[in-house]
Amino acid sequence: MDATIEDFVEHLRIERGLSANTLSAYRSDLNQFREYMARAERGSWSVPPTFVREFMNELVQREYEPSSQARKLAALKSLYRYLLSAGVVSSDPTAGLDGARVKKRLPQTLSRAQVERVLQEAARGREPENLRDRAMLEALYATGMRVSELAALDLADVDQAKETITLARNGAGERRVPLGGRALAAVEDYLAAGRARLKPSADEPALFLNHRGARLTRQGFWLIVKTYARRAGIKAHITPHTLRHSFAEHRLRADGNVRQIQQMLGHASLATTQIYAELAAARPKDHEAAADAG
Repeated sequence: MDATIEDFVEHLRIERGLSANTLSAYRSDLNQFREYMARAERGSWSVPPTFVREFMNELVQREYEPSSQARKLAALKSLYRYLLSAGVVSSDPTAGLDGARVKKRLPQTLSRAQVERVLQEAARGREPENLRDRAMLEALYATGMRVSELAALDLADVDQAKETITLARNGAGERRVPLGGRALAAVEDYLAAGRARLKPSADEPALFLNHRGARLTRQGFWLIVKTYARRAGIKAHITPHTLRHSFAEHRLRADGNVRQIQQMLGHASLATTQIYAELAAARPKDHEAAADAG
């Protein structure tokens, strides 16, 4: 499938004379769709329209800007026209799909009990990977940080004395958020008894490491979340972003302070955070009990 994308990008270069930057954007957007297909265990470009809609809805839930969503959909439309003309697919799953009309679904969340089951699974064992995984999951759920922010964390971002963590350091969205007692304890446990056992180099700044002692990637963390969700008996399809959504819904159910949650999540617009207020209002409290069944 990688070869298909490269063939298509080369076709765009020759037939349409697109710039190197534009071709790079096409390649990146299509590789993201290919990775989504791989997670869904689809080995062919022939997918139903509902699959493309699910991909677009995931972009909404991951808070991609509308302009980015529209660009990715345009790349997919162009690719499938190419595949259709080449006889690779027999139908175009993007036909009739308008980016502006992609239905905006409420974010998928876990109940408190489901989150607790995932955290309990991560707390089993004292191997360095166990300590790391528990610290990551506790920190993600305690702060609502993005997965990209989690992967980018450095040792210097953790202030154990003030019980805070700095996210998106040196960026436009830099903010300091409280880590919370249980999450802080998990991070401290990992730092004291786990990180050094992953054998990082002396100058490695990353907080969370893979088995080679280097910075853990977003993709690596996604696999970790999938593993613990399966062990916890959760049947619903979840992603690392599901914990961010769950944090926001649960906090708003607890105190309803939308402005505070906006600051913790790093949303530029309050309207983005209001989605979680709508979610908390739309789902009755017995949603949690119903969710626990799967």
